[in-house]
Amino acid sequence: MTMTKDTKLATETATQFTAEQVDVEQIDSDNGIDLAAILKPYHRPDDNNIVSGALDEGKVAALALAGVEVVINLQPDSELDFDEATAVKQAGMQYEQLPIAGADDLKQINMLAFDSLLRQYHGKKIAMHCKSGSRVGAAMALRAGWLRGRKMETAMERGHRYGLTEMFEQEVHNRLLVPR
Repeated sequence: MTMTKDTKLATETATQFTAEQVDVEQIDSDNGIDLAAILKPYHRPDDNNIVSGALDEGKVAALALAGVEVVINLQPDSELDFDEATAVKQAGMQYEQLPIAGADDLKQINMLAFDSLLRQYHGKKIAMHCKSGSRVGAAMALRAGWLRGRKMETAMERGHRYGLTEMFEQEVHNRLLVPR
């Protein structure tokens, strides 16, 4: 990968934090990049999954430097400020988009497509995002409840670890009450 202005910015941002300020073990697994300082909001439910809000060119570069292999975008095109697909592919990562514009798109068919993406890239380092991260959390909760048969409490907890906020919390809870 060529060192672009965005790559340099991501590298500089990553190196400006001291060991006392960050989780050194997590940074080590991310090739020295402090993603928590770059991505806002930032959720790291496990080593291979990263959840954040909307990306820009610098954040895409940081994800690539951190060893992310796949970016899954839940934003519709109308919410994007740049050509994210091209930026991600040029940075050497796989790109998938599953537009979930809001609560109306939290349907079983979309959760099946989301599950299919996660299965396709199982074992890969994945960054998932929407504008705030809440739709990712909602999708993870619904996937856990509807497709994995998890109890309400477990599904909601999974959603919260992946970024579910008040914005979709009640909607997800209500949808999980209806058996699929």
